Amino acid sequence: MAKRPVFIPELDGPILVRTEQVEFEWFAGLAITQKQRSIDALHANALERFGLGAILEVSTRSRAALGSRLSAFNLMLTTDAHPKRLSVECAFQGSKVFERGGPYRDLYDMTSRDAKRDIRLQESGRLTGFRLGQIDWPLEPRTAFYDWLYLAALLEHDDLRDEIAGYQAFTDIEFNPERSINCQAYTVALYASLAARGQLDAVVKGRDAYLALVGERPISQATLNTVQQSSLF
Repeated sequence: MAKRPVFIPELDGPILVRTEQVEFEWFAGLAITQKQRSIDALHANALERFGLGAILEVSTRSRAALGSRLSAFNLMLTTDAHPKRLSVECAFQGSKVFERGGPYRDLYDMTSRDAKRDIRLQESGRLTGFRLGQIDWPLEPRTAFYDWLYLAALLEHDDLRDEIAGYQAFTDIEFNPERSINCQAYTVALYASLAARGQLDAVVKGRDAYLALVGERPISQATLNTVQQSSLF
């Protein structure tokens, strides 16, 4: 058995995304078919427990083409910080600032996988923030820069946004809260919440407007929960 978070957009109230841990049967093995069996088990248990509609797996392991296209490895964006379109993953890794180096902007031109595995990200000391172009981002709120970057990319893809509207919850089978903080499935749920509330303009306006929107809200994430469980229902 294993547990993974299921991210559910909240359409009103102070919480933007509700995170629920769901236990399910894990199918061991590296083959994509094994991953997809695990995804099916996770979704079946989540549907039974919460009475949700459709759930989308957001990763390259997804059975749905939409889920694979929404992977941060595949989702592309345009930024003034770089002349070419680049993936969210490359933009995120190449914008990291450490106490002994960075940002390593040459990562913008790598594949997503190579950018994530670049040894400098492990050998440059403590992460101190992010810099995209001339704009610096703080480490707190913890996922703010990643979420904003992903949301900004998503706003460039009307076709993907239209399809997201058909889902009520999101997962990422590869996301392990014990090893990672940022999660693309959480950010897609965040998009769905902000879209329903008509608050996506804060993403367009940039860092200060976005931080003002999310900075004071209670958080229900896999790695951080500032909400009492009883207040979620």
